[in-house]
Amino acid sequence: MKKIIQEIKHFLNGQYFADGLRITIGCIVPIVVCAILGVFQTGTLISLGALLIGLSDTPGAPAHRRYGMFACLGITVFTYIVVYLAGGSILFTAIAIASLCFLNSMLAVFNSRAANIGLMGILMLLIHIDATESFQQFATNLFYFILGAAWYIIISLSFTQVRPYRLAQQELAETIRKVAEYLRIKANFYDIKIDNDANYLKLIDQQIQVHEHQENVRDHLFQSKRSIKDTTKTGRYLTLIFSDIVDLFEQSMATHYDYDAVSEKFGHTGILNRFKFTILKVTNELDHLAYQLNANKIPKPLYNFNNDIDSLVQSIDKIEKEYQYNTIALKKVVINLRNIVAQLDRIYNLSLLSAKDIKKEDVDNAEKFVNKVNLDWSQFEENLNLKSTIFRHAIRMSIVMTFGYLLTKLLGFGQFNSYWVMLTIMVILKPGFGLTKERNLQRLIGTIVGGIIGTIILVTIQDETTRFILLVFFFLTAYSLFRINYIVAVMFMTPYVLILLSFNGMNTLEMAQSRIIDTFLGGMLAFVSSYVILPNWESTQVKGNMRKLLMANYNYIAQIIKIISGEKPTVTEFKLARKDVYIATANMGSTFQRMLTEPKWKQKNTKELNRFVIFNHILSSYSATLTRRVWEANSSELNNEHLRLVKKTLNSLEQLIAALEDEHEQHPFFAIKYTLPKETNDNNESEESKLITEQLQFLNKISSDLQKSVMQIIDVEKQSKLEALENEAKNS
Repeated sequence: MKKIIQEIKHFLNGQYFADGLRITIGCIVPIVVCAILGVFQTGTLISLGALLIGLSDTPGAPAHRRYGMFACLGITVFTYIVVYLAGGSILFTAIAIASLCFLNSMLAVFNSRAANIGLMGILMLLIHIDATESFQQFATNLFYFILGAAWYIIISLSFTQVRPYRLAQQELAETIRKVAEYLRIKANFYDIKIDNDANYLKLIDQQIQVHEHQENVRDHLFQSKRSIKDTTKTGRYLTLIFSDIVDLFEQSMATHYDYDAVSEKFGHTGILNRFKFTILKVTNELDHLAYQLNANKIPKPLYNFNNDIDSLVQSIDKIEKEYQYNTIALKKVVINLRNIVAQLDRIYNLSLLSAKDIKKEDVDNAEKFVNKVNLDWSQFEENLNLKSTIFRHAIRMSIVMTFGYLLTKLLGFGQFNSYWVMLTIMVILKPGFGLTKERNLQRLIGTIVGGIIGTIILVTIQDETTRFILLVFFFLTAYSLFRINYIVAVMFMTPYVLILLSFNGMNTLEMAQSRIIDTFLGGMLAFVSSYVILPNWESTQVKGNMRKLLMANYNYIAQIIKIISGEKPTVTEFKLARKDVYIATANMGSTFQRMLTEPKWKQKNTKELNRFVIFNHILSSYSATLTRRVWEANSSELNNEHLRLVKKTLNSLEQLIAALEDEHEQHPFFAIKYTLPKETNDNNESEESKLITEQLQFLNKISSDLQKSVMQIIDVEKQSKLEALENEAKNS
């Protein structure tokens, strides 16, 4: 029960609820005020402006959010003007739909914020489609829309001005929760009953989520000069915590071993359960840290891990004596646990120190870790071809939306029905087939369940005050959950729409039935179009993402060469190479997951790709372990044998990168150049030197396994192309 209460408090203090509350205030307050004044319809027009600008106000740097809201206002106003000029003509409206849907969808070439603004432009188009208004009505509606937009912008900027670090604080807390969940999944490797291969895929999926939230925190903290350069405690404090959390996450990645062998060797001793318990205890500590940060409290530790770690050491010693086992693998896990706990202690101690006196090179060079947002229109031009997934999606959106509009006209649908059909298409249709398929199912289920809930409420509750309270609740909940759970958000959004329509005197039971039918029709059009109109299959993206991932791992492992050669990279260079590995791993994992949702006939080499993803995760984890060890080693413990082993691994990766290159490759690869140091320590027999040698040898083994997996994928692809050519020759 205590855990549930904590989760509820965390949600209410969190960014998702704050986003929902901000949009709710922006939309509901105008409706309430205007209803009191007897002009309810005016309130809905004002709230529309607040809603569209609010939906475009996604997390990010304050400057980006501000520019994004004004850009959204400009695009939506322009769209409304174009729709008005179409004058209700089916021909001109169809042309407007085709052109505006294409242009707004193409905004995705810049970034996700621009893509979201484009969707708001399309939504504005749908809301006013077929509206026949006099110029006076148009001007009045436009004024109220701009008024609502200005009202929301004032609310949003006011929140940011009053509490400039709050959004970063909330996003940081959510990131810590994701890291805790990553460790929780990793703890399952110490359960002898677990399927390790299946657990690997869960781990990679969670790593993708960690990366996404880390990027959001970077946008909040590092895109704002105020956060980094500020000498006040808050900005610097949050930045230092984030830096340590990233280091802690890397440390957790470094705790990677042959879990099948570990389970087989130590499973019967019972010590693995104790490791799992201790790791889960660490995840609880991370959750506790996130709860306190989110509640704007000074973090204080929940546990003291000294006894837990000492107990693990004693248990390992006992196993050594009783079974005569080599327990080096277990001792390495203990060392990593100590390091993770030390990172946690450091985070807790930050609140006791003066943040401005703490120097960290990666924090002082934080701007290098942020993806700069430059709206270069050459990007737009470069994507105007069929090789671009965004261009193909924009063409598909334009065709399907226009077809949906004309179809609803042919079937005699009213304006409201056309809106729901086309809204469903807009929301469901995504660049990739897998995302379209998933969103289609979620929206259909959410609409049906929400329609039933809304109908029950309208039949059983006649009191308008109670209905309005429920309307606010459904609205707030829906917009608080959109980024967490889309299907539940739709379930809450549908009753809200039905209750709102009941205030306008519409037959809501008919509207509920109609919305379900319209959703089904729109979903079917979106789903079919993703099959037949310039489809984007993830299988075509796999090779490119594989190559980028191998390049990122190559550049990360190459840091070892620099260290051994006496050209030790800076902390910033090292962490940038590590960040590239995280990004490439997340992209590859996402591509593979989406490919699994595609039709079976498009799923090629799934088993080998699964092996590739797992082997790369192992390679990245061991690279993290090894790089950290080499970084901390004395120069006397490093020798030319280590350099030769690293060279062998890099040569293997070079061959794979070259094998995956195609003639249209836009990401050139540059092999590292290095020289052997003049003085060598090849006769060094220290324990640390031997351990580094063993780890490098294992790295070679993994790269060899990776090579076999990649070459098998390439061979199968070549065979498929050969068979296709033979079939084509026979048919001709």
